[in-house]
Amino acid sequence: MTKNPFNDIAEEYDAWFEEHSVLYRSELEALKTFIPREGKGLDIGTGTGRFADELGITTGIEPAPNMADLARKKGIQVQIARAEELPFADESFDFAMMVTIDCFLDNLEAACREAHRVLKPGGRLVIGMLDKNGAIARHYRNTKESGIIYSRATFHTPDQTAAHLRKAGFSDIEFRQTLFSPEPEQVEQPKPGYGEGSFVVIKASKHNE
Repeated sequence: MTKNPFNDIAEEYDAWFEEHSVLYRSELEALKTFIPREGKGLDIGTGTGRFADELGITTGIEPAPNMADLARKKGIQVQIARAEELPFADESFDFAMMVTIDCFLDNLEAACREAHRVLKPGGRLVIGMLDKNGAIARHYRNTKESGIIYSRATFHTPDQTAAHLRKAGFSDIEFRQTLFSPEPEQVEQPKPGYGEGSFVVIKASKHNE
């Protein structure tokens, strides 16, 4: 990640999930469709640990120390590291997750390769992302009030992200989508595919060798 703005706003960032609980819960429902119920997982770019905590993932990496400190208070074992240089041995995890970090990475393809490296054969990578063409990402791109975080974001389409995943060696790619309204009044249930919802979850598998 480059010029990471999160370290100075860790508390504000963490509070966002309480203030926008319907958005957060909708994203969680979409992620749950692909997150295994068992196995050792890694949260890449865990932030304050909100998603890892809810999804039962106890190991994470995070480049912003203040964010990592908040994640540790939730019981996540966090190392300070970048997605492009994971501090783990080959084939260490059954699955890995990245949630809304693709748009902040220096090199998404390198991050996908690193995730592929640390996954066991048959493991999966789950990426939650804001679709570049979705209403929420368009809002952040088109408003000068996107704030310190998303003013620095480079959003991707699901097709672009899937292309990086394939180059990194992943296959069997599947999609789920949610946030069909930018401000839903109740938690939304995910649908297959992409193109309607602002938040897309991608599952990619590492072949058994």
